[in-house]
Amino acid sequence: MTDHLRTGGIIILDFGSQYTQLIARRVREIGVYALVLPHDAPREAIMTHQPAGLILSGGPGSIYATDAPRLGDGVRVGDWPMLGVCYGMQLIADALGGAVAAGDTREYGRATITSHDATLFREIPAALDVWMSHGDHVTTPPDGFAVLAESANGIIAAMGDETRGLYGVQFHPEVGHTQGGMDLLRNFVLEICGCEPKWSPAAFIDDAIERIRAQVGATGRVLLALSGGVDSAVAGALIHQAIDERLTSVFVNTGLMRKHEPQQVVQVFREERGMNLIAVDATETFLSRLQDEHEPEAKRRIIGAAFIDVFREQADALDGVRFLAQGTIYPDVIESAADHQSAKTIKSHHNVGGLPQDFKERFDLVEPLRDLFKDEVRRVGKALGLPDHIIWRQPFPGPGLGIRCLGDITWERLEALREADAIFLDELDRAGLLYPDADGHAPTAQCFAVLLPVKSVGVMGDNRTYEEVLVLRAVTTDDFMTADWARLPYDLLARASSRIVNRVKGINRVTFDVTSKPPATIEWE
Repeated sequence: MTDHLRTGGIIILDFGSQYTQLIARRVREIGVYALVLPHDAPREAIMTHQPAGLILSGGPGSIYATDAPRLGDGVRVGDWPMLGVCYGMQLIADALGGAVAAGDTREYGRATITSHDATLFREIPAALDVWMSHGDHVTTPPDGFAVLAESANGIIAAMGDETRGLYGVQFHPEVGHTQGGMDLLRNFVLEICGCEPKWSPAAFIDDAIERIRAQVGATGRVLLALSGGVDSAVAGALIHQAIDERLTSVFVNTGLMRKHEPQQVVQVFREERGMNLIAVDATETFLSRLQDEHEPEAKRRIIGAAFIDVFREQADALDGVRFLAQGTIYPDVIESAADHQSAKTIKSHHNVGGLPQDFKERFDLVEPLRDLFKDEVRRVGKALGLPDHIIWRQPFPGPGLGIRCLGDITWERLEALREADAIFLDELDRAGLLYPDADGHAPTAQCFAVLLPVKSVGVMGDNRTYEEVLVLRAVTTDDFMTADWARLPYDLLARASSRIVNRVKGINRVTFDVTSKPPATIEWE
């Protein structure tokens, strides 16, 4: 990244929150360079980047615990303008003599707050619906701090010392479901810290290509694991633009793909995009290894290991390849707790921290999208000139239908799930709810079916049936770190249900998931 994009940016100190990189992403959306450092980064490491301000993230710890994470050597509250988010607010309060306690009332999910006049809330409505995720809270702000907002439960939702540029918010302004969250961050970054908006997807592309070339060198060859989704496609486009024909891509058909997807991947990337693509059908390998395995983390590990074995065979057939590329994005990293000792593992991803030792010794990883979120990846893809049918391809987890087919994974159950999933997506497409409109607004972000290892009694043609239950899932989100369930029309759900139970053998009951993230994850496993 060129110096003029780094200087005067924002440093986010990571205290283990699931949303830490989301804060950085929001700052970049404002047009300001943002960098995440560990919470205990020393003053020297921070000063290297000449930040205009610091944001202290949330985290799972309690500030009054003996092992509570603290600031690094030489870093003091008040040395820069600071915004503390959730745990970060509690740390600021504790450091300056305020009081923090475990509350009788905990707040998770949506909450309503009322704010007062302050620079942080400038031109933001006084009443806001925000996203809370905390048990502890500030009971007494430090001297010099004013209460800037309260929740409907009477909990201090924001505090600030306007003179010193120090602020804390108990809610999460970085998540998409907080009203006015971007405006609040913009006020802090531009007004309070005085940053200038100079960061953009185009700047990221230039920087990524520069970093890829520097890493790979003038003669290095790269092997890309191409899934067909937007993440690996954008990663491939970046690497291809950087090193041209020295990129080779491998697509592995695991037998866990969606309907017609293996054929579509080959058509799009080999025939339409002209990429050097090796396609491997390893269906029997994956299904045999998954036989009788039900536990979700075990399934993920089995799928990841099988993928590595198949991929290893292809890598062994190529000479002179020293670099392995993956379309890893930040939600993969943070859910696997791969980057921070304070973070909690939500679920493992086979492309994060799952490489065997021989791969670690043999390859250097090239992951140009590791710090980006899904919508950022799509904006980068658009800036790269990728077509919309690649950019807006429905998100699909690395383990594929292996974690959407709960219980026994058999070819028959996978085929039933494939067909039901295709029907659901077809109904959404017909209703105009699957892809963004001309203004880029996406009514849904991720939609899919889940087959449960649960049977229910039904009646078809005056006969009793005892067949499996299908769940339809549709969510709205910008960043995939938080999500709300999509309010789909009843008529659409009725049509999808009718088509599924009448056309898909083995399913006699269809349900719709109305759970947000948190407390759920987007996927079921």
